[in-house]
Amino acid sequence: MFIVLSLGLAVALAFAYSKIRSHRRAVLALQQAITRKQPFLSEELPESAGAAWENLRVTTNDLITEVAQLQQQRTGQLAQLEATLGSLQEAVLIVDASNYILLANKALQAISPRAADHIIGHRLELVLHSADFLNYVESVRAGKATPQHEVEFVESGRTTWLEVTGTTIQSPGSSKGPWTLFVLHDITKQKKLEAVRKDFVANVSHELRTPLSVIKGYVETLVDGHLDIPIDDRERFLKTIQRHTERLNSLLEDLLVLSRLESINPGLHRESVDLQKLLTDIIDDYHGRPAAAAHTLDLDVDVAVGTTLIDPLKLTQVVENLLDNALKYTPKGSRIQLAARLQTKGEILISLADNGPGIPAEDVPHLFERFYRVDKGRSREKGGTGLGLSIVKHIVQLHGGRVWVESTQGQGTTFFLTLPPRPNGHA
Repeated sequence: MFIVLSLGLAVALAFAYSKIRSHRRAVLALQQAITRKQPFLSEELPESAGAAWENLRVTTNDLITEVAQLQQQRTGQLAQLEATLGSLQEAVLIVDASNYILLANKALQAISPRAADHIIGHRLELVLHSADFLNYVESVRAGKATPQHEVEFVESGRTTWLEVTGTTIQSPGSSKGPWTLFVLHDITKQKKLEAVRKDFVANVSHELRTPLSVIKGYVETLVDGHLDIPIDDRERFLKTIQRHTERLNSLLEDLLVLSRLESINPGLHRESVDLQKLLTDIIDDYHGRPAAAAHTLDLDVDVAVGTTLIDPLKLTQVVENLLDNALKYTPKGSRIQLAARLQTKGEILISLADNGPGIPAEDVPHLFERFYRVDKGRSREKGGTGLGLSIVKHIVQLHGGRVWVESTQGQGTTFFLTLPPRPNGHA
């Protein structure tokens, strides 16, 4: 009897274990179906599964299908957004409620080098390093953001200013909260232009104030005491007024020249010019000027240079500005050499070298900036406006060339400028 009971119990346990294993396999199959978003097949149900298991299978498959449809809908919406926004000049960024990046168009790459990598799915904090921007993100979510917000990004020593606009958008089928869309407009160029404008106004005001103050002071003195002022003092006052008036006129003339050069239509009148003859005429003219009497002026032009297509009046202005600088800032007895060479790629290289005192290395990068002077007091004494080299730079760039300077203190200075190759069909 005991043996029969034992055998029966063993059979029952084996049957129960078989059913448990069948259910465990079914549970594992269910888990894999959900994870892989694949249908839960009826073949994977436990043996002799009841209605409950069948209902679970049908419900699970319905949920898997619905999730797949929502995922497809979400992917389609992002693809549509990317196609729509990808060609925009402004950078567009969409992040989810947890700050994971869902979309970033190509324009964002110009703002942040990190955005050039595959950043979809990365956290926003790892791509755009700006506490100000992250605070703005939170204020947009809270509905407290200003319509437009300026943000400064500093990355790898480069500063970028952005005007950011943000709004929340409903996420398709997501229970984690709405997405946030940002449009980032690069205003770095405007910021730089604004800074240049402010510096320009400040510099012009300063440069105008000095001669005007001197003129005003001497005129007031002459008006108030013209009957008592000795003739010699009166003549000295008038000569001072004349000198500062001429300086003021030179400054205004240079400002007008710069304004025309920076206009939309600067009026460049090109013609075929024999460069050697042009430079020879300039040097011959300077040989007759008193300012050049104590200097040695040399000219060395490669015969291969021939003729080129330039604006002769404007190029003459360039060479004369460089010659005037060399004559002003080199001592008597200095040698100044003007040269022109034809380069291997057809480019023409013009140089003006002197053996004067040279320019400090820290000043060289700023020489072509408006109103920049190496020795401010000495420059004003010699009548410089601080605009000559800026005019040189603008004219050379209008011709499609480059301009730069090389200098070693105690060994002299050389200014270089290039003119582009002659167009086909021009001798």
